[in-house]
Amino acid sequence: AQGTVSLVAGMVEAIQKFGFKVSGFDAYVTTNVIRAAGVSSSASFEMLVCSIINYFFNDGAMTYINYAKAGQYAENVYWLKASGLMDQLACAVGGPILLDFSDRENPKYEKVNFSFHDYNHHLVIVNTGKGHADLSAEYSEIPMEMKEAAKAAGAELLCETTLDDVLANMDKIENDRAILRAIHFFKENERVEKAAKAVEEKDGETVLRLLSESGKSSWELLQNCYPIKAFTEQKISVALALTDLFLEKLGKGICRIHGGGFAGVIMCVVPEEETENYVSYISKFAGKENVYPMNIRAVGAVHIEL
Repeated sequence: AQGTVSLVAGMVEAIQKFGFKVSGFDAYVTTNVIRAAGVSSSASFEMLVCSIINYFFNDGAMTYINYAKAGQYAENVYWLKASGLMDQLACAVGGPILLDFSDRENPKYEKVNFSFHDYNHHLVIVNTGKGHADLSAEYSEIPMEMKEAAKAAGAELLCETTLDDVLANMDKIENDRAILRAIHFFKENERVEKAAKAVEEKDGETVLRLLSESGKSSWELLQNCYPIKAFTEQKISVALALTDLFLEKLGKGICRIHGGGFAGVIMCVVPEEETENYVSYISKFAGKENVYPMNIRAVGAVHIEL
């Protein structure tokens, strides 16, 4: 099964394997997280279940890393989806965070004090729809192809080698897309470091420029804006192109794919004074019910005392 029940079963199995206690409980769950749209609906649910189990049965002994690994295990083993830990940690910790996965067993995270409102911009999410293709293989091929490029350079993961080493061994890589995705990986890591510095220096213009560059790289190099096996379904690309037309007239603001890609949502960071105009504009194409002005929530998976 691919549904909620199998996800819970996977998390319970993982939590027990980690040496923590699990017992039965009844839960009433409601959500306004967009389903199957690349905004971490599964990770949000996973972190909720972990926080419940942690509070009731483990006296708060579980860490956010335990939460994330339980969610990853459930998706890898029970959903057969090659999920990493990024979505889970982002939902667990809350707010903007810097992540370092170079130590596979002990990933590091650091909270970042950041809001688009600091730069007089608003975040708007546009849901372009789920699409009809089965995207599991498309998602899984990204890490598989990056490992393929790393292997050519004598490493298991790209973080264990360099772009120069990968390019020096291009003749060993038969899959051209793997090369492009490897280039994206290394350049994206550079952008993250530059963006973190820009946030620290309160340089909003550079933050937005780097976000825009990242989105273009996702489209051109990572190639996760539409499923290659259903190339006529390009709702993400259309939404980005339409948003670019709007932003081009302003001369400011950015848009990019958001989430795992291939279908789902785009994000637009638009000047505050133009937010209503953008919502009205893009609603003509996507439907107003699919346009969500957003804030970045500062807290993650927590127990609230009543």
